[in-house]
Order: sequence, then C-alpha cells, then structure tokens
Amino acid sequence: MWQNLIDTLEKLGEVYDKLATLGEKKRSALVTINMEALAKVLDEEQLLAAKIQRLEKKRGELLTNLSKADITVNEATKAKDFYRAAPSLAIEKRLIQLHERLGRNVDRTLKIRDNNQILAQCALDAVQSQLNKIGGATVEPTYGSKGGDIVTHKKNFDFKA
Repeated sequence: MWQNLIDTLEKLGEVYDKLATLGEKKRSALVTINMEALAKVLDEEQLLAAKIQRLEKKRGELLTNLSKADITVNEATKAKDFYRAAPSLAIEKRLIQLHERLGRNVDRTLKIRDNNQILAQCALDAVQSQLNKIGGATVEPTYGSKGGDIVTHKKNFDFKA
C-alpha cells in the first residue's frame, strides 16, 4: 500500500506540473486575447482537474487505510510524521520528497491562477469599457448610494425615425 501512495503522489505532482504549464499558456492567451487558445486551455484544465479529484480521492483512501494500522495516528498528525511509519527509510524519504514537491507545485499553480484571474478581470473591464463606448455610456465621476458606478446612456439612435 505504501508503494500505491508513492505512485499516487508522483502522479499528483505530474498533474500539477501540467496544470501550472497550462496556467502559463492561459496567461499568454489572456494577454493576447486569443479566445481559441483560451478555450483549448480551459478544456485541458477541466480534464486535469478531474484527474486531480480522482487522485486526491485515492490518496485519501490510501492514507485512511494506512492510518488504521497505526493507532498513534489521528487527524492532527502531520504528513511527515505519518510518513515516518513507513516500513523502510527509503520509502519514508521518497514520501517526504514527493510531499514537498506536491506542496511546491500546488503553490506555484495557485500563484499562476491568481495572476490569471487578475488578467481575466482586466480583460473583462476593457471589454466593458469598449461596450460602453459603443453604447454611448458614460461613467459619472461619483459613486452611487451602493458604492457602484453611476452610468448614464446617451441616445445614439432614434428608432422612431
């Protein structure tokens, strides 16, 4: 079972590597406003997210089964302490190494995701601004009673004509 845990952690690390790489492609697509590339990246992200869900479920099941054999393990036990119960020093070191790699990959992926969210919001704001220009909308220099912008529209077309 310990080997299954090692295999699962390795696969999780690989999937998060791929997810981070996709995040970088997504950033490029957002910056260049390449909607086709963005759509492809989003489809690939969904597949990787599904893989991560399956692998995390498997990891949870493996950890639960392994922890049943050790009565000193409880919910507060840290992963590195749990890995010390591995049957050999080599397995313990490999588990700790994979755990640290996974942590780094998750952090990297989250940073990329946060940056991409900012880029996506900026792109949406730019689109909204262009739509407002096309529609003849102007934003007042003050805020409304609920803290939002006050937008006024001038009539560009006379549909009765």
